[in-house]
Amino acid sequence: MSGEFEGLKALVTGGGSGIGLATARLLAERGAEVAVLDLKPDAVEPPIRAYAADVADDASVQAAVSAAAGDLRGLDILVNNAGIGAAGTVEDNDDAEWQRVLDVNVLGMVRTSRAALRHLRRSAHAAIVNTCSIAATAGLPQRALYSASKGAVLSLTLAMAADHVREGIRVNCVNPGTADTPWVGRLLDAAADPAAERAALEARQPMGRLVSADEVAAAVAYLASPAAASVTGTALAVDGGMQGLRLRPAGQ
Repeated sequence: MSGEFEGLKALVTGGGSGIGLATARLLAERGAEVAVLDLKPDAVEPPIRAYAADVADDASVQAAVSAAAGDLRGLDILVNNAGIGAAGTVEDNDDAEWQRVLDVNVLGMVRTSRAALRHLRRSAHAAIVNTCSIAATAGLPQRALYSASKGAVLSLTLAMAADHVREGIRVNCVNPGTADTPWVGRLLDAAADPAAERAALEARQPMGRLVSADEVAAAVAYLASPAAASVTGTALAVDGGMQGLRLRPAGQ
């Protein structure tokens, strides 16, 4: 398993921290040559290559993807992971915030995919994996804007899979539950009672804990790997059972 990505070139957006960094490291450990795009890729260390880029800026994306593909001498795998969070009901965010979040979470994937496709078409093993969310398939309180953006990512994944399957490019997504990442850490820090908020998030997932970044990275690696050569248009939930399980309260 350690060499399953030998000879493959991978690009991970939002690869400077959290799920993106865990994914980049795992792909590199398994033999891939890996590059990451991030606003601040300071935590990235060789042999992973790092490129500063803003997925909300098309010129920035085009330049970074071109540079990464050139340095890697091709591109086989794109992991569209860059994204931002948002809290509140439909009343709580103004138009500017809706546009900002959708611009990063949805159009950011569009821009990166658009820039990468010409390189992926030359690959004998081309795969795109999008980071979606359980918020795309379950109604979560105080997540209207975030859920709308991830619902769009789920639909985008299916449409891209249909568009590019005959070109030999597979497109899938992972749907993490609440993951123990820097963004969730900031969300907890901002809560009136961080300990109570963490307990509530943990209890929401049937396994009783947050998902780890490494667990999501393992799912991304599977979908990107040659082992998943017949998998496309699929959403893989990594959510501690949140999507499908309906447990009775403890003790009942």
